[in-house]
Amino acid sequence: MKTIRVLVVDDSAFMRKVISDILSEDPSIEVIDRAKNGKECVEKVKSLQPDVVTLDLEMPIMNGLEALEQLMKEHPVPVVMLSSVTREGAEQTIRALELGAIDFVTKPSGSISLDIHKVADGIVEKVKAAALTRMRQRRPGGFAPKPSASIPSPSPAPSPAVQPQPPAKPLGFPRPPAAPAERETASTQATPPSVTPMKQNRIAPLGTSFSKLVAVGTSTGGPKALQTLLTAIPAQFPAPIVVVQHMPPGFTRSLAQRLDTLCGLHVVEAENGQALEAGTVYIAPGGYHMEVAEQSGKQLTIHLHQADPRGGHRPSVDVLFESVSKLTNVSKWAIIMTGMGSDGTKGLRQMKEAGPVTSIIEDESSCVVYGMPRSAVVAGLADHVVPLEKIAETLVRLVN
Repeated sequence: MKTIRVLVVDDSAFMRKVISDILSEDPSIEVIDRAKNGKECVEKVKSLQPDVVTLDLEMPIMNGLEALEQLMKEHPVPVVMLSSVTREGAEQTIRALELGAIDFVTKPSGSISLDIHKVADGIVEKVKAAALTRMRQRRPGGFAPKPSASIPSPSPAPSPAVQPQPPAKPLGFPRPPAAPAERETASTQATPPSVTPMKQNRIAPLGTSFSKLVAVGTSTGGPKALQTLLTAIPAQFPAPIVVVQHMPPGFTRSLAQRLDTLCGLHVVEAENGQALEAGTVYIAPGGYHMEVAEQSGKQLTIHLHQADPRGGHRPSVDVLFESVSKLTNVSKWAIIMTGMGSDGTKGLRQMKEAGPVTSIIEDESSCVVYGMPRSAVVAGLADHVVPLEKIAETLVRLVN
């Protein structure tokens, strides 16, 4: 197995050494150099051509965001961000993911974290995941995934596509390059966040019951994939959309707020007891499982809880999908996009065993990490396998 060559970038000499030591303990990783600011980072990436960069956000001369933006334009390389858990840090991290960072790790106690060892496993895991993107063809500003082999389709040809309306607000990053055409295949408890007033719904008043629901699960590469998906869905979409994105506490609110500024849809971080409304996207809060429940057999509402993590995840896609499987008299669509592991496969299987559900799985050609989608495809649970930029079109056609 080829050694992963890593450049560690941080303005703190202590953090540079500790992060380097953490990575060097893994025999598959070699720290080839270190840089103390964004300017040095850009220069060393050009000369050393590392496989992965770990990049701090707060640095002098040139900060992490400035360095990342320059790298994505001039010398694209997989980047894992090191972020603080402050509100400003969360907002900057979401912006970094838009610019092209593969993933991020939170420093437990600020810029200089003496307890960085607490997230040592996460740093190593995410550097290894980022290294996988080096096998994909480069393009200016990011990565174009390698094409995948076609999957035979036992299903009849789909009906003509209903073209989604253009997004109401400009995109925050370029759309992915053209990809292959659509393919098909057979098949202990803390107090959760309370409901706060939402801005006025675009479709129907609070309390309206719905017969349609879309559930989405994603992980590594998900924030950027969600933006591509959600900005292409019209504001008049006739169903609520519930989303599990693997993220730690403190970041999902910033993600929801950012997406809300870019989408015609209304995007919020989900709150306990919240009634679902059409044209609204509900993102599970970091640190909480999210379920959808029926009230009086009519109204769909959010239920948040902190049961044990499932497969290391809280929120978990499986937990969300399993709750959706129990809903009656509801037309269901399930989407699994880019991410490590297999979260979502067990829940999707339970949905299909419980009743009709249509699944849309992201094609390998556009995935940052082809883990979660691959698991669903291998399990025979995929009804539609399509590249990222065609998922919204496919969803709108199916729901309509």
